Amino acid sequence: QTQLVESGGGSVQAGGSLRLSCAASGYFYSTYSMGWFRQAPGKEREGVAALSDGVTRYVDSVKGRFTISQDKAKNTLYLQMNSLKAEDTAMYYCAARSGRLSWWSLLLTGQYNYWGQGTQVTVSS
Repeated sequence: QTQLVESGGGSVQAGGSLRLSCAASGYFYSTYSMGWFRQAPGKEREGVAALSDGVTRYVDSVKGRFTISQDKAKNTLYLQMNSLKAEDTAMYYCAARSGRLSWWSLLLTGQYNYWGQGTQVTVSS
């Protein structure tokens, strides 16, 4: 069973930066896809950034500000968030699944079957 634990959330002023981490443990397939999702109060969960076998995808609203990366040796996924805006405020979740995903599917919540508990990001303007 794969387990995901997020960390790195917090409160920051607009324009600031945060780096989220997602530590994965348990069984891991040789090929897997991972991503970051977020959910603001009263809104649906949306894909923010994801990667699969060297392919990455970002939601338009974070392009140029957020960077997703991974350290396979540490089984850790990161999300570097710069130039944060008030509209980035949300609970951020890490997700994973075995196997590759196409670029078109990377940000679809239904494609992932492992989820972390989330870490809160609050950006004040």
